[in-house]
Amino acid sequence: MAIFKPFKGFRPQKELVHRIASRPYDVLDSDEARDEVKDNPHSFLHVVKPEVDLPADIDLHAQAVYEKGRDNLNQLIGQGIFQQDENAIFYVYAQTMDGRRQYGLVGCSGVQDYLDNIIKKHELTRPDKEEDRMNHVRVTNFNAEPVFFAYKANAEIDAIVAKTVAKPAQYDFTTEDGIGHHFWVMDQAADVARVEQIFREQVPFTYVADGHHRTAAAALVGAERRKNNPAHTGQEEYNFFLTVIFPDNQLRIIDYNRVVKDLNGHSKEAFLAKLAENFELALVGAEAYKPAALHNFAMYLDGQWYSLTAKPGTYDDRDPIGVLDVTILSKHVLEPILDIKDLRRSTRVEFVGGIRGLGELKRRVDNGQMVAAFALFPVSMQQLMDIADNDLIMPPKVTWFEPKLRSGLVLHSLD
Repeated sequence: MAIFKPFKGFRPQKELVHRIASRPYDVLDSDEARDEVKDNPHSFLHVVKPEVDLPADIDLHAQAVYEKGRDNLNQLIGQGIFQQDENAIFYVYAQTMDGRRQYGLVGCSGVQDYLDNIIKKHELTRPDKEEDRMNHVRVTNFNAEPVFFAYKANAEIDAIVAKTVAKPAQYDFTTEDGIGHHFWVMDQAADVARVEQIFREQVPFTYVADGHHRTAAAALVGAERRKNNPAHTGQEEYNFFLTVIFPDNQLRIIDYNRVVKDLNGHSKEAFLAKLAENFELALVGAEAYKPAALHNFAMYLDGQWYSLTAKPGTYDDRDPIGVLDVTILSKHVLEPILDIKDLRRSTRVEFVGGIRGLGELKRRVDNGQMVAAFALFPVSMQQLMDIADNDLIMPPKVTWFEPKLRSGLVLHSLD
């Protein structure tokens, strides 16, 4: 069963939280981050992307970068901008987007759960990205950014969360992208104890939704600390890491689409003929078309939208990976027709998050950057969990979660 424990969080002053809260480190590059902090000395990007305070040509993995992040964080704490709560508690972090609200519990997951595969993963990680985040944790001695987890919804936990959020929020603000962020303290000791007990007794697994590299880094640093501590007991804070965990029935995965640079030498007519071998192909016209269901795709080519529906026999409903639309597209279009076999390395295919809309796909084809675009129906949380439960790995660029968690609302110290 899953470990999910309360902790004594470090939290920012209420009047500054809207200026402190930042996007995660991995959704913007260094130049974008420098531009974002230009008029905001309180932005948490000074901690999670500390190169913004160093020369533009610095190696992003230099020790000086991590040390600058540590110094900036220590300054925020030293100035009293961040203060630690007196008791180990849970928090509730809700986000509102397009009229929908999702409620996550903020607490700490267990390093041992990661090692024992109680925390289920669905993506591969890259050692260089793991090492980068490990260095950030090692040097700052904090989990400065939470990871985004899911669990199978539990009615009693829902009731405790509802009781907590019936009170006024500690933080309540809207970011420039129109996302509402709402944060409560779960300050009733009985509620805190019961939530921890429910996870320990009724929640067999938790699932990484977003943040596989941060999860791996936090767990591996915890494992390092225990190995280097002769007096290790298992209760030290380094055995746990910062998590925001949402019930699966509140989460929505957005589509993750593909654009390709060429047709591998095929004419438009020959390409369409090859597609028709495995798809029911229908010309929609100039008006944008969004996939209507699983196994239905939208394609934009030469100023026209098409509907492509995979024919029976092109997928296997019993195979958690084979049934995915990204697999169908790769198996019957990208690989055999376009000769794009390695999505991680090919320079002829790029990926566009569905949050950017069908207009971005059309724009990139119309301006000549790409020759065709494919929009996919998003995978479901059930599909994600089926894959993770079977210890399988999703193909690259399948899930896009929105909204993203803001960084800087609460921190977890490893001491």
